[in-house]
Amino acid sequence: MGEPVTGTAAGVPFTVLPPSAEVSGPAPVVVAWHMIDAPRSDAAFAAALPLAGVPAWRVYLGMPLCGARMVDGGMDAVVERARRDAMLAYVDPFVRQAALEFPAALAELRERFGFDTSRTAVVGGSLGGAVALTILATREIPVRAAALINPAVRARSVVGLVEGLLGRPYPWNDEAEQAADQLDFVARSGEISARETQVPLMLVSGEDDHPSLRTDADDLVAALRERYARPDDVQLARVAGLAHPLAEEPGIEPAPQLPIAKLVDDTVAEWLTRHLG
Repeated sequence: MGEPVTGTAAGVPFTVLPPSAEVSGPAPVVVAWHMIDAPRSDAAFAAALPLAGVPAWRVYLGMPLCGARMVDGGMDAVVERARRDAMLAYVDPFVRQAALEFPAALAELRERFGFDTSRTAVVGGSLGGAVALTILATREIPVRAAALINPAVRARSVVGLVEGLLGRPYPWNDEAEQAADQLDFVARSGEISARETQVPLMLVSGEDDHPSLRTDADDLVAALRERYARPDDVQLARVAGLAHPLAEEPGIEPAPQLPIAKLVDDTVAEWLTRHLG
């Protein structure tokens, strides 16, 4: 298997894993966005979820202020933003920036590595899941398959988790409400299902994930199954023993894959392989 390749594309930090087996012609590509929980960098997410079973290039993109874009080598700047304004300084700008950066980064990486972007899958964990869902809802990039792990399906649930950590209520206003509406993918399920070709989507939800995120996962799967011509193209995989993270702290550098992450990795790899073709 080829060694990971790291760098930046259109200003976005990346870790790229080449196809682990010989592929005739240009191989498909899987693009993944990491969690803000562990694993909280592109390199760490690639180690936790290498998806070696998928005959494709696997591209892990860094979220804002993470990986090579960390301030002073840590996550304090991210925490400060969440403390200052969980919705308007943290959730909304992080997801929006990552989604906006994606097309230029993908184009630059395609030029460099030669993968087949007509066969693209998107993967996201936690807040990275909201990025993948944004790509699906905006419908500009062709996507063949998608997988989400403990995703942030509704921004209001993420804000609720931050409220719990800070021990104080979030001061909602009109701007924050509008931003949260844009990041409520149950409400936007009609936009996801309205793609020219409905994207097969697997949602992996840990039995020990935050209750609000588990509920949101159930709601999204139900809403999409109702709208899909083939309801079985939307699947929920509830994983026993899986909490929110996929790696141990600090989750910034690549670390050995945990057994529970291997289970998630196998589940997602099987789904993507089936639908990438």
